[in-house]
Amino acid sequence: MAITRRYFFYGSLLAGAVPAVGFGSTASLKSLGYKSPNEKLNFGSIGAGGQAASNIGAAAPTENIVALSDVDDRRAAATFKRYPNVPKFRDFRQMLDKEGKNIDAVIVAIPDFMHATAAVWAMERGKHVYVQKPLVRTIWEARQLRDAAAKYKVATQMGNQGYSNEGTRQCAEIIWSGEIGNVGEVHAWTDRPIWPQGLTVIPPPDPVPSTLDWDLWLGIAEARPFTADGKTEPDSHGGFFYEPHNWRGFYDFGCGALGDMACHILGAPNMAMHLSNRKILSVECIKKEGASPFMFPKASVIRYDFAAYGYMPPLKVFWYDGITATPKIAGVPEGEWLGDPPSLPRAGGRGAGAGRGAAGPVSDDFHSPGRVFNWDEYQALKAATEPLRFPTPDGSLFIGDKGMLTTGTYGEVTRLVPVEKMKDYRMPPPLLTRSPGHMRDFIRASKGGDPACSNFAVAAPFVEWMLLGAIALRYEGKIEYDSDKMRITNNVDANRLLKPTFRKGWEFHTVKA
Repeated sequence: MAITRRYFFYGSLLAGAVPAVGFGSTASLKSLGYKSPNEKLNFGSIGAGGQAASNIGAAAPTENIVALSDVDDRRAAATFKRYPNVPKFRDFRQMLDKEGKNIDAVIVAIPDFMHATAAVWAMERGKHVYVQKPLVRTIWEARQLRDAAAKYKVATQMGNQGYSNEGTRQCAEIIWSGEIGNVGEVHAWTDRPIWPQGLTVIPPPDPVPSTLDWDLWLGIAEARPFTADGKTEPDSHGGFFYEPHNWRGFYDFGCGALGDMACHILGAPNMAMHLSNRKILSVECIKKEGASPFMFPKASVIRYDFAAYGYMPPLKVFWYDGITATPKIAGVPEGEWLGDPPSLPRAGGRGAGAGRGAAGPVSDDFHSPGRVFNWDEYQALKAATEPLRFPTPDGSLFIGDKGMLTTGTYGEVTRLVPVEKMKDYRMPPPLLTRSPGHMRDFIRASKGGDPACSNFAVAAPFVEWMLLGAIALRYEGKIEYDSDKMRITNNVDANRLLKPTFRKGWEFHTVKA
């Protein structure tokens, strides 16, 4: 039974074996745009500042950067300077038209509401695409990206870097081994948003900075005046009212804290608990603070209810955002470290467990393969005379009928709860293929190797159930969803949020009706 159980849990994750014809070495694969592993890919990037800079930095050590686009010259300045001889554009459509013949793969790292349009424009031109989380803003767009990837036969990856981490795989394998029994609850939490949410007034218009093309920034969205909220310089977070990153909090542009961090923090639960394969029974915002007519709330708690799946019983998933401390969860021993573990201070101000990578020219690919549990390190932390550095409270907790397990933001330092159980614990034999790193994973796939671990066939179903939470935040009561019909069955008005509207000139060709 144990072997059957483990292999049942593993079976549906065997998406994409090594192509029978090899790694891009045949004419058939080359005709689809694949390359030999020894050849370099030519990358274009839609977005050049912020997160895009980190993704470019992850690709640049082994591949070529040949084209860049960004609507904000100030935001993109450092990356533009780093690649002085690379063609640069404000409009990504012009980049794809003028430089398309020189581009093999495209990074899409711009605001959520523009991801689908940019990605489809690239895919229908035969380009492999790496699209930042949460992939898209609406469920319809997620399905469009999944179908476009299949139609155009391109390699894809969503930028939820923790899906490549060793600890994420360890989390799944521990649960599948039966170590903590049948899991009935998962709790996941984040301190985000760290940008404004819950505002109720839009400031009066301000002049558009000369460094920004506001009309291009708006893209598919309905036209509206630019406002800097009276600022002449970016605020302490580096932004004005909407851009370059406060857009996350607006219904029209982002998905709030859920869109920013759930693809990371709920990655291990999605993989381990087969959430994308389950029927989702209902989603409900059970607590919110700071409601707004045009923005996500300051803080919220969302409950997802999933049906049973195979040997796995029905499951409740709780998402907490806007918190300042790890949630108090019944059954957890007092003083237990959950989620991201503490670390000792070190030179440079970032502890070994500091968590998130910084955007910039050099990227550690968000800690792939990630920090794993080490008993001696924990003993050193407990005995430390220096103050411990506690990262912002992010992580997840799995509650089974035989025990508990916790893991960090990106699936890092997976461990049993209480942690003393790890002293003599041996990890189960590995079942899942290990990743070379999230961007490396995508590069390998783009050259004809294994499909990337978060390719759109995997990422789109994950995002679909997750984004139901963003819809639930806008209504009172439960949201009930029919995945087969892509329809919310108990709230007619909520169905309008399943698909975006497009400003003229920004539409893309749909793959399926």
